[in-house]
Amino acid sequence: MLTIGEFSRLGRVSPRMLRHYDALGLLCPSEVGENGYRYYRQEQLAELLQIERWKDYGFSLAEVKELQGLTEEEFLRRLHRRRVDAHYEIYQRQERLRMLEADILQMEGTAMPEETYHVILMPDPEQTVIGIRRTVPVSQFHELFQELRQEVARRGLTMAGAVQMLYHGQEFSYENADVEVQAVVAPGTPGAGLKPAYAQCAAVIHNGPYEGLPRAYEALAAWMAQHPEYRICGPAIDRYLNDPDTTPPEALATGVLFPVERI
Repeated sequence: MLTIGEFSRLGRVSPRMLRHYDALGLLCPSEVGENGYRYYRQEQLAELLQIERWKDYGFSLAEVKELQGLTEEEFLRRLHRRRVDAHYEIYQRQERLRMLEADILQMEGTAMPEETYHVILMPDPEQTVIGIRRTVPVSQFHELFQELRQEVARRGLTMAGAVQMLYHGQEFSYENADVEVQAVVAPGTPGAGLKPAYAQCAAVIHNGPYEGLPRAYEALAAWMAQHPEYRICGPAIDRYLNDPDTTPPEALATGVLFPVERI
């Protein structure tokens, strides 16, 4: 048996934190003496190292507690979601760094090259679609597309256009996004729905990884600010113009459309 001090030294975790883990039920001592001293089995070091590893992944202690009770399949899903969250956090930091560098260069009198988006007005025709609408966190978007592909395959359908995502919510929420993924199919497909036609959409093409899509949205938002004679009249659309499973990230092309009408 190891005293809490010995266990602390081996696991490189403070005794105070070990007592906190005990209070939360994450890692309890194997024995507690009559004098209140805590004792741990050496085998419990594996549990401690696992907790610390999950913390390093970015899970909170409350989430770590949940992870301990999951099946292997459920745990794997949580790891996939955490990976997506981590990529998004990296992108956010990169964007903040890009903005910081741009401000520094501007103050120093040096121009920073910017990615150029050419906003156009275009009609968007009616489409026959198979859709799945959910309110989910951004981290589950990939799973939603997987569900859509499985549904298309289950029904033996042939895609007749690009896969796309529609944002139905009145406001954007990273944790609770009201979105619909759609696969375009042939007109007359049983059980399919219709995406309505829009007479005009403000649209841009984003080339490159999906993590850069917010820049396309910034370009469209800037265009809307410069054209107050238009207002948005439908859900924003991300239209994925090539297959992410077979296309390198730098070669991806995504159309971003804002349905608009003249006021």
